[in-house]
Amino acid sequence: MLKKVLVANRGEIALRIIRECKDNNIETVSVYSTEDKESLHVLMANKSVCIGPPSPNESYLNKEALIQVALATGCDSIHPGFGFLSESADFSQMCEDNNIIFIGPKADVIDKMGNKSEARRTMIEAGVPVVKGSEGTVNCVLDAKNIAKDIGLPILIKASAGGGGRGMRIVREEEDIEKLFFEAKSEAEAAFGDGSLYIEKLIENPKHIEVQVLADNHGNIIHLGERNCSIQRKNQKLLEEAPAFCLSNSTKDNLYEAAVMAARSANYRGAGTIEFVVDEKENFYFIEMNTRIQVEHPVTEMITGVNIVKEQLRIASNLPISVKQEEVKMEGYAIECRICAENPSENFRPSPGTIEFLHLPCGNDVRVETGVYNGCNISPYYDSMIAKIIVHDSTRIKAVRKMRRALEEMVVRGIDTNIALQHVILYNKEFLRGHYNTSFMDSQLEDMLKLLNTAKDIRELEM
Repeated sequence: MLKKVLVANRGEIALRIIRECKDNNIETVSVYSTEDKESLHVLMANKSVCIGPPSPNESYLNKEALIQVALATGCDSIHPGFGFLSESADFSQMCEDNNIIFIGPKADVIDKMGNKSEARRTMIEAGVPVVKGSEGTVNCVLDAKNIAKDIGLPILIKASAGGGGRGMRIVREEEDIEKLFFEAKSEAEAAFGDGSLYIEKLIENPKHIEVQVLADNHGNIIHLGERNCSIQRKNQKLLEEAPAFCLSNSTKDNLYEAAVMAARSANYRGAGTIEFVVDEKENFYFIEMNTRIQVEHPVTEMITGVNIVKEQLRIASNLPISVKQEEVKMEGYAIECRICAENPSENFRPSPGTIEFLHLPCGNDVRVETGVYNGCNISPYYDSMIAKIIVHDSTRIKAVRKMRRALEEMVVRGIDTNIALQHVILYNKEFLRGHYNTSFMDSQLEDMLKLLNTAKDIRELEM
């Protein structure tokens, strides 16, 4: 096994990795910005090193400084977590150049799958279904117009690099193609330093379904089932569940086969996620691959019993995956709610500040992953997510009831959060029926906010 891991991240994912390393007798080194000097991941690691000032560009994204810390502290590996440098091909290559194991795929794989037009081409060659669109990048407006004529409107103009909805435009009218093409290009250049674009046919209101895969250095590739991540706001996920409700078993089996095929065609190693859109007729199409562990990995762990972070450590240690495909059993239902420091009633205004009082839920099959505590400061410099609540039960409705109870039990004072909104979602009829897709928040948010603003306490919603 690995001997010493540098954890190149912060917050709950850094703690998750540190705890797993300790459970496997692996030493850890955490890095932190001056803003995070009192964070739990600083206290939990065997050693902690200040990496720079609060700005991520000067701390958690400082590749050279991270490599120097790893070498100076004798780390044989670096775990990037999610976000920050987790999908940086350059950082993976820098690790390899310095004889440091990057706990993730090789640089060429990250580069190939991180560039969405290149990933699309790879999937086409592998026979994985993809949405109709350009075969590679689209370099001019004339080409964009010709592709739109060929596949039909509406289309999506998308940045080849990056994600999170930036560098993306929906085109419904031909006369808008030129304007939106240059808007997307400018935004992509500003956000990712890469203005290259590609085009896909827009699948209206699909389900966002992803399949978790693991691949080792011994030719083993397995899937751990699917997650439904369709409840999103501005392409940011709010709630995830596994398995996907209201999806046929035959479609699921086909998704699993396609995901494993995709990972094999990419020569993938490590934990990864193949993301698909699924239309109302259950036709599915590859959209991208995340070459890292994801925020929502706990829902998969809860229904399979497979410890994904532990498997990452095994794979990085050149050991085989500890379970075979036939040994993976998906039991019950799991739901994850992301708790964020924001005010939904004020257009999701961020709410940094000090947590004056905190009480976390607990109970049978209730899991909370967080890096916050009573008196801690929520910084404006980083992502607004402060915790994840994950529950598991034998049926979906039991899992829903358990999550409602967990949200009622959670108390955060001193800052605003989206706890009450998550609670309202769990009473929404469309959600309860499983009849929701990526348009759920757009169609339901106004009514949910009205309900939210009339209740003095989220427990009143039970009435």
